[in-house]
Amino acid sequence: MQLQTLLSKTRKAIDDYHMIEDGDTIAIGISGGKDSLTLLYAMSELRRFYPHKYNLKAISVNLGYDIDYTKVEEFCRRLDVELTIIPTQIKDIVFDIRKEENPCSLCSKLRKGAFNDAAKEIGCNKTAYAHHKDDVIETMLMSLIYEGRIHTFSPVTYLDKSDVTLIRPLIYVNECDVTGFKNKYDLPVFKNPCPADGYTKREEVKELIKQLNNSAPGIRDRLFRAVQSGVITSWKKPDEQ
Repeated sequence: MQLQTLLSKTRKAIDDYHMIEDGDTIAIGISGGKDSLTLLYAMSELRRFYPHKYNLKAISVNLGYDIDYTKVEEFCRRLDVELTIIPTQIKDIVFDIRKEENPCSLCSKLRKGAFNDAAKEIGCNKTAYAHHKDDVIETMLMSLIYEGRIHTFSPVTYLDKSDVTLIRPLIYVNECDVTGFKNKYDLPVFKNPCPADGYTKREEVKELIKQLNNSAPGIRDRLFRAVQSGVITSWKKPDEQ
């Protein structure tokens, strides 16, 4: 995927759901994966010409693993984005102290809490996650299969406990296009050191969608249209409410 295409899809999502206003300071969560680095690149380039002027910062929550951030730090400097690394003991809490059989939920809760606290401390009023279109439909199917309800995360969410607004500018971008962008622009991705990585319910649902697409090509787009159809009220575009 070319940068121009990425910027076009990112801007459309931002415009459709009124994600950015003049004077916003936005913190992007950097995990080191392809999604977050693609979002950082897109938001950095978009701020050059987007009509609403905003500031951009990057935050990486270190769960307690020994990670070499050198290339990510160089990447952020090249984009002129300040990077803040937050050290935590989340790995020890989840795996050693609590010994969680299903660690993802607690880890996510602790990681998001640390990220939001850090965002407020460095003066951000908004945060941005790098969830893409595939994440949207996978989350919806996970909710349907395991919870018995039709639900997924929202494009824009005000977090009252943290007093920040969470935005998701990559919701119109396919995961395969993110992978292509990562390869084309040589993003400094580093492997997730978590031992649970690749062995989650999300991976099972991802594989299920692949199987369904073999017999019903185009199912990803149809599932995404179902999300946007109005069944999930938080996905109604502000101009259509």
